[in-house]
Amino acid sequence: MSHLYLQPHQARKRQPTAYEDLLGDSLERAFSSDIVELDALVAYLNDHGPQPQDTSTMWTAELLTTELQRLGND
Repeated sequence: MSHLYLQPHQARKRQPTAYEDLLGDSLERAFSSDIVELDALVAYLNDHGPQPQDTSTMWTAELLTTELQRLGND
């Protein structure tokens, strides 16, 4: 009967990287603190990490949007 239930990662093609886990954890902490607007999420990530992957720059709204789209398509 368990085959009828949703598996939380049924669409996952691979295990998440350490960076993806850290980003997801940080976003979950932000959401649990009622931070839901894009600019506030960007500020939260810049304060608490992780830094953007493959860059030494800080998060921007454009960079976060692009990264979330990339991860969603991955």
